[in-house]
Amino acid sequence: MSGTVEKKPSSADSAGLDMLGDEKHLSLEKKSPIIESFEERGLAEVTEVLNATEKDLAEAKVIATGFTLEDTRLLAGQIHKQHHRDPNFPMEIITRIEEFLENEDVFENPENHGEIIREIKIEVALITNNSPYSEVRAVVDNHDDPSLPVSTIRAWAMGIFFACCISFINSFFDVRLPSIYVIATVPQLLAYPLGKACEKYLPDVGFTMFGVRHSLNPGPFNKKEHMLITIMSNVAKSTPYTNYIVWIQYLPQYFNQPWAISIGYQLLIALSTNFIGYGLAGLCRRFLVYPAYCVWPSSLVTIALNSAFHDSSTEAAVVPGPFNSLWRMSRLKFFTWAFAAMFAYFWLPNYIFAALSYFSWITWIAPDNPDLAVITGGQTGLGVNPVPTFDWNIVTFNVDPLMVPFFSTFNLFVGALGSMFIIIIFYYTNAFDSGYIPINSNKPWDHFGNRYNVTAIIDENGIFDSAGYAAYSPPFLSAANIVVYMFFFAMYSATVAYGILYHRHEIMMGLRDIWTSIKSKKGSENTQKSDLDVHNRLMKAYKEVPEWWYMITLVISVAIGMVGIACWPTNTTPWVVLYGIALCLVFVVPIGIIAAMTGVQVTLNVLAEFIGGVWVEGNAIAMCFFKSYGYVTCAHALSFSADLKLAHYLKIAPRFTFWAQMVPTLVSTFISVGVLQYQVHIENICTSEAPFRFTCPGVNTFFTAAVFWGTVGPRKIWGVGGQYASTLVGFPLGIAIVVVFYLLSLKWPKSAIIRNTHPVVMMGGALSWAPYNLAYLWPAVPVSAISWLYLKKRFLGLWSKYNFVLSAAFSCAIAISGIVIFFALQIWEIELDWWGNSVLGEGCDATNSCVRLALEEGEYFGPRIGTWS
Repeated sequence: MSGTVEKKPSSADSAGLDMLGDEKHLSLEKKSPIIESFEERGLAEVTEVLNATEKDLAEAKVIATGFTLEDTRLLAGQIHKQHHRDPNFPMEIITRIEEFLENEDVFENPENHGEIIREIKIEVALITNNSPYSEVRAVVDNHDDPSLPVSTIRAWAMGIFFACCISFINSFFDVRLPSIYVIATVPQLLAYPLGKACEKYLPDVGFTMFGVRHSLNPGPFNKKEHMLITIMSNVAKSTPYTNYIVWIQYLPQYFNQPWAISIGYQLLIALSTNFIGYGLAGLCRRFLVYPAYCVWPSSLVTIALNSAFHDSSTEAAVVPGPFNSLWRMSRLKFFTWAFAAMFAYFWLPNYIFAALSYFSWITWIAPDNPDLAVITGGQTGLGVNPVPTFDWNIVTFNVDPLMVPFFSTFNLFVGALGSMFIIIIFYYTNAFDSGYIPINSNKPWDHFGNRYNVTAIIDENGIFDSAGYAAYSPPFLSAANIVVYMFFFAMYSATVAYGILYHRHEIMMGLRDIWTSIKSKKGSENTQKSDLDVHNRLMKAYKEVPEWWYMITLVISVAIGMVGIACWPTNTTPWVVLYGIALCLVFVVPIGIIAAMTGVQVTLNVLAEFIGGVWVEGNAIAMCFFKSYGYVTCAHALSFSADLKLAHYLKIAPRFTFWAQMVPTLVSTFISVGVLQYQVHIENICTSEAPFRFTCPGVNTFFTAAVFWGTVGPRKIWGVGGQYASTLVGFPLGIAIVVVFYLLSLKWPKSAIIRNTHPVVMMGGALSWAPYNLAYLWPAVPVSAISWLYLKKRFLGLWSKYNFVLSAAFSCAIAISGIVIFFALQIWEIELDWWGNSVLGEGCDATNSCVRLALEEGEYFGPRIGTWS
């Protein structure tokens, strides 16, 4: 089976030796005096010191015998330059490398420093001929078999089939409350038995094209085919963002523009937004895909599931666990048991005993106590509760603690916890009149304390009506929502500052690489920095996708988007498409680096709304196009970059990946638009009387944002004299926080606290409010600590073998269990009526009606009527 470590030199070995100019091959059985003396320290101690498994160490020892002292010095210097500020990279190894590089006597009198030279050689061999990160080494193979069939007939047939299925389900149930969303791990799970069936039953018949034979059954169903199917499914899982624009344009309860039903219009704008991110993802490969530090933690879970099915190299290994236990179970068997357990358990908090999902046991003591509900409530409060949930879906809502490094999870929690005190201060001091509004709401409110009636401030064309606005009310935000906006502003400026201060060298190297590629006309070639990574060297066996393929994709996407906007009465300038690209170009690299390293993604939706609202004030539809191109372009570029990293890790030829992204995206766009064409004609759709619970919560939120940011416009709210203008302090605050931590890192470079503090991720934690709370974040912290701090450090073999498989198993089980519960019971409105389910609808925490300050009949808060316009 591909991926097994053979007793012969691997392609990774050869790549590492070639890089150093040494062509000799070494066998794993070969011993040297250098390695034997290092082994005297004991295998367990060495593996802990190097943060490596026994298998990783055995291979690194062989590679180390081919390194000279000068080779080691050169590579160690490159490793230090690239990873000395990397929070994912072990500080102990950085310290040892510094001691090695700074000790000139090591190079002048190497005979006196045999131990440190031997250790550094093995460390360098481990890092340069495998991933620098143990979490990547746990699931990603550092070998490749280029002869494996990948772009096969069966892979394409299954990939397109699953892309169609996942696109239809996600599009159809997108307007349901709650929605049903199938993630790519579900088709990945189902593809394996189907692929094995094809392997067993299909005949070996086919045809030859361009010198390559294409057969119905080219041999065993392999991991590369499986991953290609997963990538096809993954790119099809998202509904086109422009569908939301069509919903609010067409339906009479919104802007009532019947022309928006045009299928040509819907297809053009959907295709444009769906494909525009590919062009930028391809152009950003040098920044977001090639570098080893761009791990993309979410990719590791997908690969772990793939490995559970296909890789047998470590399946027979016995690994030690806690309490002197020994674990022999294969990954596939472990996945099966974990999947079955979560599939059964998920019924408990999500159908049988719903109170376990929002376990707000503190509020049950006094359900009508408003202060208790505000602070401890899990539904509408701040969620301060030591045990807030027993629902894994809520535990992983903000961050999967098994997938994302502990420092990311903890930074998010610290940011949420710190911002919580600001929310409490705002609420209890009635800052911004927030004491009259529920503390943790994401909805706009009027000055009577009621939901904001947007129809009172627009005319029949959906354009701002100044007279109606002056007679009604300005919109107001909850205390939590005010803090969220303030930290959104801070995070945008902090992201740019972080990219410049922490990653300017990598960014400049990527820019130089692009320029060199253009001048030499040799296509995409990796720099010396990238060659430090074994996966880049292995990928050189395949033809890269030329830049002009991505440029053509980008140009066509821009063109069809501009045609769609210009040829229909959108009242929007077609140049909005270029605005989206310009905004993305500023942020995509720093945001992408943060997402690739931490698993936390900064979204541009608020910034796009803010700038778009200022530019086209009073025109909600125009602002929606600004938002769509400003936000979706960057979001898609990062999503597609993550898929490119998946293919990079699995050694799938880039040109196969390119078409595996393009074709399913095209097919899924047509399916989503077709579903939309049907759904808009369903009677009472997007109303409280809608059938099948198709009440359109996302569409309603999108419409409210359209009017809030487009119709009212940010000038009235955040401009001079606006009620929330002071929250713009977030912009300079974000820069200041990053600069402070950067200066602290220069003064105390070896401080574990400073090294593991990520200011942008902390600000991301401050966005976890309205309507969510600590209950969606705090439970992930102890789980992450157990996984990343206890198991990974003490039982690396156990953690490497099972951690990401467990995450994948739980994700698959929740998705499939949720679908079964819906179609078997909830769609027929079969519910269990008892206290364990009904308690969620009782008290202040459920109704969101308890506020600190109440208004008498006829009173209102905020500016006096006639003082705003």
